[in-house]
Amino acid sequence: MAGVVLLGAIALAGLVVTIYAAWLFHDLPDAGELADYRPATATRVYAGDGTLIGEFSEERRIYVSYDQIPPVVVQAFLAAEDRNFFRHGGIDVSGLGRAMFKNLFNVVSGRRLEGGSTITQQVAKNILLTNESSLNRKLKEAVLASRLEGALPKEQILELYLNEIFLGYRSFGVASAAYNYFGKSLGQLTPDEAAFLAALPKGPNNYHPKRRPEAAKGRRDWVLGEMADNGFLTDVELTQALARPLTTQDAPRRAQYDDADFFVEEARRQAIARFGERPVNAGGLYLRTTLDPSLQSAARSALMTGLEAYDRRHGWRGPWGTTDFAAGWQSEAGKKTTPPERRAWRAAAVESVSGNTVRVRLATDDRSGTLIAADAAWANANRQLRRGDLIFVEPRNGQFALKQIPAVNGALVAIDPHTGRVLAMVGGYSYALSSFNRATQAERQPGSAFKPFVYAAALEGDFTPASIVLDAPISFAGGPNGTRWTPENYSREFYGPQSLRRGLELSRNVMTVRLAQDVGMQNIVDLAEKMGVADDMPPNLSVSLGAGETTPLHLTAAYSAFVNGGRRVEPYLIEYVQDRTGETLWRADRRTCRECGRGFSGQESPRLPERGTQVIDPITAYQVSSMLEGVIQRGTAASARGLGRWVGGKTGTTNEYRSAWFVGFSSDIVVGVFIGFDDNRPLGRGETGATGPVPIFTDFMQTALKARPARPFVRPRNAVFRTVNGIEEAFRPGTERRREEEEERAPDTPRGPQLYDDIIRREREEKAARDAAPPPAAAPPPPGKQEPPEDLSGLF
Repeated sequence: MAGVVLLGAIALAGLVVTIYAAWLFHDLPDAGELADYRPATATRVYAGDGTLIGEFSEERRIYVSYDQIPPVVVQAFLAAEDRNFFRHGGIDVSGLGRAMFKNLFNVVSGRRLEGGSTITQQVAKNILLTNESSLNRKLKEAVLASRLEGALPKEQILELYLNEIFLGYRSFGVASAAYNYFGKSLGQLTPDEAAFLAALPKGPNNYHPKRRPEAAKGRRDWVLGEMADNGFLTDVELTQALARPLTTQDAPRRAQYDDADFFVEEARRQAIARFGERPVNAGGLYLRTTLDPSLQSAARSALMTGLEAYDRRHGWRGPWGTTDFAAGWQSEAGKKTTPPERRAWRAAAVESVSGNTVRVRLATDDRSGTLIAADAAWANANRQLRRGDLIFVEPRNGQFALKQIPAVNGALVAIDPHTGRVLAMVGGYSYALSSFNRATQAERQPGSAFKPFVYAAALEGDFTPASIVLDAPISFAGGPNGTRWTPENYSREFYGPQSLRRGLELSRNVMTVRLAQDVGMQNIVDLAEKMGVADDMPPNLSVSLGAGETTPLHLTAAYSAFVNGGRRVEPYLIEYVQDRTGETLWRADRRTCRECGRGFSGQESPRLPERGTQVIDPITAYQVSSMLEGVIQRGTAASARGLGRWVGGKTGTTNEYRSAWFVGFSSDIVVGVFIGFDDNRPLGRGETGATGPVPIFTDFMQTALKARPARPFVRPRNAVFRTVNGIEEAFRPGTERRREEEEERAPDTPRGPQLYDDIIRREREEKAARDAAPPPAAAPPPPGKQEPPEDLSGLF
């Protein structure tokens, strides 16, 4: 009887175990699925020259295959985590026993307990299971580890482990960790650096290199010792590795190159619009962009410098905070604000003020010194500096220069006019302060920067650069409160009969309105829309003086047609996109080359069709580019004359100085510069396109022209060239005969370069007199979108 009971108990126990096992393992995932497993991987963004400029990711991971992982990295992790990995079948019995034996001493000494899990078990837990700490999970982990060993080769299991594991510093996988901790690729890691990464799986926060440097180095050195014990390092290599300090980056970075934040964010928006959010943020895509890093850095520097120059012209606005110098004031000051990126500015407090002798103390350390006397005088002229004022300073020759973050903002965009490739884009003074991209998202009135499209429409018709238009008073119905609208030139003067060239070079408002009336505003807005300035522009005469709205990117791209022979090219930032396997998903250049696949046998090299759509006649394009070259040589942008020949452009200033523009170009690059307040309030009297944007353009072009020297604009094959007033003009065949007729209409009109010098000199004298007069008091306009002004007499 007792035997029967015993057998029944055994059978019941077996049944219970069977039921428990069936319940425990019924939903166990299939280990074979890991053969095609790919974790969420960062999309990496590269400049045109291969420079890494950013990444998009949910988890910062760079997936690398096993054969791309250097042996020293593999050896470091094997030594630290699973020395018998290539010898066990998923569960290391000897390693588990060794861990249990060590834990007896660890409990007594209060040290961390060792788990004894193999790398295969960790893969099973990290990818297929949860992180719960229970007997059930450990049993599942053991079963899955055995199944993994049967389904995948050892190398693939180790590949999954080294790409999946979290190593701190926002790093998933060894490749991402190498970049985030050391700014290196895996192949550049030294043994001590690889050992540090292998020290992290047990607890990245416990070995944080900045917060716990001693623990981090101690754990690294332990891994190095394990590597030597396993024969991975010689005694000499171990000694050298132990002697090296643990040096890591202060914080993880998405890219070593960080001047392209506005550009990268715009590329992200465009990529998500094309591929979707999930593929971009987790698909491990490769984005090759059009960015030129050298031009991008020059663009950012030029815009920041120009905005700071504007800000200095308009006076000191006061401190950004105050302090009473109580204990801990330096730490508190650091929490209130930070200096702008790319600037060696420091937070400081004013200690004492005696006239223009101002002593300051840095908030970052105990250094102190005096402000440059000229800077102190500049500030005191507007608002007296006081003890306790918190300011920004920049160390300079033993003293400190006073700095302030500009309230004004702006944008700069540079485009290859032949392809539409966006070579540089800066959407504001500081991305950290405002991520709003004024190059692509700010729709503003372009002012006189729109005039070239008026003249292009005229040249597409019956006009030539030598055609005469009367610069004399004119008025139209439709002014404010039932009055008539009477446009005026910036100088408030009228100059009689003038050639089209002269009118554009000197930005004559009245001439432009008369010309627009003759050509027809519908023809002008149709052409402007066809060239890509903007959509749905109203055919009002005010639009001829720039009362429509556009973005810096669109306006700059539209100017490309003046340089490339009359073709509209669409601006783009992303050159091509590949998936994680290297397959090309999308390419910006859709042109096909039928002959490119053939071998060479002496035939003529294949020719690709030109990009873009022809929107204006090549002769018109050349005429406008030549006239815009005159804007710099003899006109409103004469301050850029030092750039030399074959550089053109057009200034633009909107009514009440609310926006200032300059769009300029050489034969190989088109650059648009915009300055304005985000709330559209006036920039201040005299802040024209020539005052602010032209110096920014000049600064940038001094760098751009080094790599892309200016060269003559391409002369159209069928154009007829004649010299008019000392300038070689291009004519459409047959129209050159009308030149004599035009001259007969205005026989007394002065001609030659001397005319331009006289006019410019007189206008500068008149402008200086106006600027010296006190400006009339006016209430600031309410923030918001500005409607096209009815009175555009101030446009320039």
